[in-house]
Amino acid sequence: MALMTGDEYVASIRRIKMDIRLLGRRIGNPADDPMLRPSLNSVKATYDLAQEGGNEELMTAASHLTGRRINRFSHIHQGREDLVRKVKMQRLCGQRTASCFQRCVGMDALNALYSTTFEIDRARGTGYHANLLRFLEKVQEEDLTVDGAMTDPKGDRSLPPSAQADPDLYLRVVERRADGIVVRGAKAHQTGICNSHEVIVMPTIALDAADRDYAVSFAVPVDAKGLVMVIGRQSCDTRKLELSPLDLGNSEFGGVEALTIFDDVFVPAERVFMNGETEFAGMLVERFAGYHRQSYGGCKAGVGDVLIGAAALAADCNGAAKSSHVKDKLVEMIHLNETLYACGIACSAEGTRTEAGSYMIDLLLANVCKLNVTRFPYEIARLAEDIAGGLMVTAPSEKDLRDPEIGPYIEKYLKGVSSIPTEDRLRVLRLIENLTLGSAAVGYRTESLHGAGSPQAQRIMIARQGNLPLKKELAKRIAKLGRDR
Repeated sequence: MALMTGDEYVASIRRIKMDIRLLGRRIGNPADDPMLRPSLNSVKATYDLAQEGGNEELMTAASHLTGRRINRFSHIHQGREDLVRKVKMQRLCGQRTASCFQRCVGMDALNALYSTTFEIDRARGTGYHANLLRFLEKVQEEDLTVDGAMTDPKGDRSLPPSAQADPDLYLRVVERRADGIVVRGAKAHQTGICNSHEVIVMPTIALDAADRDYAVSFAVPVDAKGLVMVIGRQSCDTRKLELSPLDLGNSEFGGVEALTIFDDVFVPAERVFMNGETEFAGMLVERFAGYHRQSYGGCKAGVGDVLIGAAALAADCNGAAKSSHVKDKLVEMIHLNETLYACGIACSAEGTRTEAGSYMIDLLLANVCKLNVTRFPYEIARLAEDIAGGLMVTAPSEKDLRDPEIGPYIEKYLKGVSSIPTEDRLRVLRLIENLTLGSAAVGYRTESLHGAGSPQAQRIMIARQGNLPLKKELAKRIAKLGRDR
């Protein structure tokens, strides 16, 4: 197959019988649920874009395993150009959906595991890399969406996994058998898992010998026995049940997160990629985090493009587009957004070859990229809300707009520029609300802070990789310290 169409993707998800819990209901599949379908549409867009003319270079790649054309979301980066194209692809997907399109975590997990399993095998004589290659070829050939699961609930953060009052607060191996392992625990904030075919699990922190059972990585299908997804609440999420496209702001696309429970899930031996090798857990975490922090320079810039456009439209509706302070705010939004993108491109262009043959981004610049992402989208959102005005959060509902008695008053009194329909003004304001405060804010505003690690995680990595000793030597040389003057 190699490349699925968007419709084929939806049909493939519809065939999977998952255990999804949402608002006290048990849902077997997200394809026909009104609250979940917009998030499925966002993933579908990644398949649709790969089929559109002109997108082949960004959305697809030649598999280094088979030579066949595959979706770039299942590709192992073979050079700096692949890393750059990844960021450009993510910006395009963000522009198309104005939401989280959910395939980045799996792509980044595959690439982090590719080099890490190679190095584990070389050091320990294991067969994890071969396991990963078989799984990867299946993912590429069937064009599967893979979720990446790293974040554990963590419990008491002052304690390592093995010292927790409840040992299941970090996912762990509870049984080792000749044919595989049994795992128990949970992964939090799982982006798009209910729209995926498979899930890759990784440890969430560096580990020592006492935490051997927690040093585990593997892949299982999302319908594996004992795997349960509990969908998280989002602001304005039940608006999807009201069948009001205007009030949603973005009626077609969305994101979704879940607490994913692994209740004694069996993992076949051929799908295990790490099993007790604690000295490599930190390497896997660092590499995955680096790839994922690079990703934010693309996806957040793409969504930011939509938000900036919406703010500019709001200024048009309000008759304020020519005001100097509005122009200045729009320029500032563009400046911040392009800075995010520039960092994503920079860490890609400075990438290096791993021992496995794949390419890794520059980790220092990737962490700088993500640290900027923890700040700039908040300012972009603030400026968009400033330009939009208070009506963004006080506008009446679509039902009132359509009401024969009240509707004409809304049309009259919420009119901005006379040549622009009142409904168009309201649609733009609802889109800004969706991106800054509503369900899309999960994948733009809040995720910018906590996704791929909180700001302190990036600061730790920047301190580690910033090479202060070299910088001090450079200053000493210029200042002529400790040498003939």
